Amino acid sequence: MSSRPVSSLSRFLTTRRAWVLVAVALGWLFVVGARFLLPAVLPQVKTTFAVGNAGAGLAISVVWGAYAVMQAPGGILVDRVGERLLLAGSLALTGTAVVVVAVAPTYLVFLVGCACFGLTTGLYGPARGTSISRSFPDNDGAAIGVTLAAGSIGSAVLPFVAGSLVGRVGWRLLLGVLLVPFAVVAVGAWAAVPDRQIDAAERATPRELVGDVGRAIRTPAVARAVAAVTFLLFAFQGITAFLPTYLVEVKGFDQATATALFALLFVSGAGSQLVAGTVADRIGERWVLTATAAVAVMSAAAVPFVDGLLPAVVVVAAVGTRLAMAPVSNAYIIDILPPSVQGSAWGLLRTGFFLVGAGGSTVVGAFADRGLFDEAFFVLAALAAVATVLYARLPSRATAKRDSVTG
Repeated sequence: MSSRPVSSLSRFLTTRRAWVLVAVALGWLFVVGARFLLPAVLPQVKTTFAVGNAGAGLAISVVWGAYAVMQAPGGILVDRVGERLLLAGSLALTGTAVVVVAVAPTYLVFLVGCACFGLTTGLYGPARGTSISRSFPDNDGAAIGVTLAAGSIGSAVLPFVAGSLVGRVGWRLLLGVLLVPFAVVAVGAWAAVPDRQIDAAERATPRELVGDVGRAIRTPAVARAVAAVTFLLFAFQGITAFLPTYLVEVKGFDQATATALFALLFVSGAGSQLVAGTVADRIGERWVLTATAAVAVMSAAAVPFVDGLLPAVVVVAAVGTRLAMAPVSNAYIIDILPPSVQGSAWGLLRTGFFLVGAGGSTVVGAFADRGLFDEAFFVLAALAAVATVLYARLPSRATAKRDSVTG
C-alpha cells in the first residue's frame, strides 16, 4: 500500500507539470508552516502582551477569520486573473505581513498583523486547489494530497524549530526571518505556474455567480461535504491552537517536548494525506472520509486522558490523521462544482467553512480560562462525530455530478 503514493508522486515528477506541483506545494509549506508556528510560541506571546488564553485564542481566530473572509474574493479572482498572479502575489504579501506581526509593539497592532497575515494567505488557498486540479485532472486527489502533505511538513518543521529556538532568540525574530523564504517562493511560483488565459465571454456575471453557488449549495453532496468539513475544521482548529499550551500547562510537558509532539501531529498528517488522496482516487471518497472522521472523534476524546510521553505520541499521531480529510474532500467538492465558476464557487464555500472553523480556538480558549480545558476536547469530539455521520451518507462523484445537472 505504501508504494502507491510514491508511485503516484513519481508519475507527477516525470511530467512537464512537475514544476507547478513543486512550486505550489513549496508555497503551501511556508503558508501553513507559518500559520501553525504561532501556536507554538503562544506562551511567549501571552507573556509579551500580558494576555490570557482567551486573548491568545482570539489572535488565532483573527488569523483564520481573515483567511476565511479572503476565500470568496480569492476564488472570484481565480476566474478573473488566473492562478499565477494570485499565488505569487499572495506569497509576496504574506512575507510583508509576517514582519508586521513580528514588530508589533502592542497587542492591538499584533492583532492587526494577524489579520493581514490571514488576508494575504487567504489569496493562496482557492488558487492552490484549482491550479492543481486543472493540472492533474486524472489524479486530483493524489496531487492535492502531495500539496497538502507539503503543508503538513511545514506545519511540523517550522513550529518544532520555533519551539526549540524561541527561548534563545525570541518569537519576534522567528517570525520576522520568514520574509526571506516567502520572497523566494513567490519568485518560484511566478516562474513555474503558467499564465492561464481568461476568456471574458466565459466569466459569470454576479447574478449568475450567485445562482450557480446557490444551486451548488442546494446539491445534497456539496451541502453534506461542506457541513462535515466545517465541523471537522472547527474541531481541528480548537485542538491545534492550544495543544502545545495544553501539554505544557495541564500535562506538565516542557515546551520542547510539547512542540515536538505538535510537529509529530503534522508528520502524521502528511503521511495520511499522501495515502488518503491515492486511496480515494482508487476506491472512492466516502469510506476514506468516514474513517478519517471516526478517528478524529476518538483521538479528540482521548486527549484529556493522556498520561506520559508514549500515550501522548499515540494520541497526537492519531489527531494528525484528521488531515487526510483535506485532499479527498477538496478534490471531491472542486470536481462537482460548475466548471465555469469553479474558482468563485469554491472560494465562497471556503469562506463559509473557514469563517465558522475560525471560532474553534476562541471557544477552546474561553473553556480553558474557566478551568474546562478537558471538557473542550469532548465538545470537539462530538462535533467530529456529526461529521462522521455526514460523510457516511456522501454519494459518489458520479452520482453527485448527475444530481448537480438534474437538480
